[in-house]
Amino acid sequence: MGFFQRLKQGLTKTRGGLTNKVDELVKNTRLIDDDFYDELTDILILADVGVAATTEIIEKLQQEVDKRGVKDADTAKEIFKQILIDEMNIPRPPLKWPMVMFVVGVNGVGKTTTIGKMALRFQEIGRSVMLAAADTFRAAADEQLAVWADRANVPIIRHQEGGDPAAVVFDAVQAAKARKTDLLIVDTAGRLHNKKNLMDELSKMRRIIDREYPEANVRCMLILDATTGQNGIQQAKQFKEAADIGGIVITKLDGTAKGGVAIAIRKELNVPVWYIGVGEGIDDLQAFDAKEFVEALF
Repeated sequence: MGFFQRLKQGLTKTRGGLTNKVDELVKNTRLIDDDFYDELTDILILADVGVAATTEIIEKLQQEVDKRGVKDADTAKEIFKQILIDEMNIPRPPLKWPMVMFVVGVNGVGKTTTIGKMALRFQEIGRSVMLAAADTFRAAADEQLAVWADRANVPIIRHQEGGDPAAVVFDAVQAAKARKTDLLIVDTAGRLHNKKNLMDELSKMRRIIDREYPEANVRCMLILDATTGQNGIQQAKQFKEAADIGGIVITKLDGTAKGGVAIAIRKELNVPVWYIGVGEGIDDLQAFDAKEFVEALF
């Protein structure tokens, strides 16, 4: 199955919850009036697009429809699609090597699996990768990561359970420098019950990298589970307060009819979406492209 077909298949549930309803609205609309906009608003809210993003999208649509003197709903739908593309389209900064990628997110969002899939993706484009098991608090977290390291055939730096995450990062940095590794991916603890601990932990790891590996380009990637909807946005806001989030990976989009949350996340955080997960397979972690995402939705 090709890239676009996998994306299209992965968004099947969201099409049922969002785009099929938009299509039905368009089919039944004779006049673009307040009722049309109210119904479209309801559809977006129910698809977890969020109040802020929905309000902005509807306002932009009304302005564009009025400006162009559009009378038919089919044309309004095409304008609507373009607005969605524009909303989602924050360009990713170019990749610079060597890179250290901190991966953050609460437990259960698919963090370890995503790290494994990213390791494979970067390997495929010819980059050397190393993993650091700095989530030393969750039982067997390093073992799960080691399984992915083995699958991707990349080295992993790990300490004993309950150890100091910063010590793992220190050793990983030394190893990455010695082997001239392009990308070091650091798995971090998924704890949000105490933001101060999380912030202190990430700050300590960051200080080690800045001191020991100043030439490295550091990125903090936040993993969010699409099936958690608006709860995921609250998590994202808390992580953004605790860390300098440079990119987002949205997982499990294939498991929810509320894939509109991808639009809400982008709006709330103003951070580029780097990857989306639309299935369990290794190839189902895909680089995010706003135009292809919206085309696959419709």
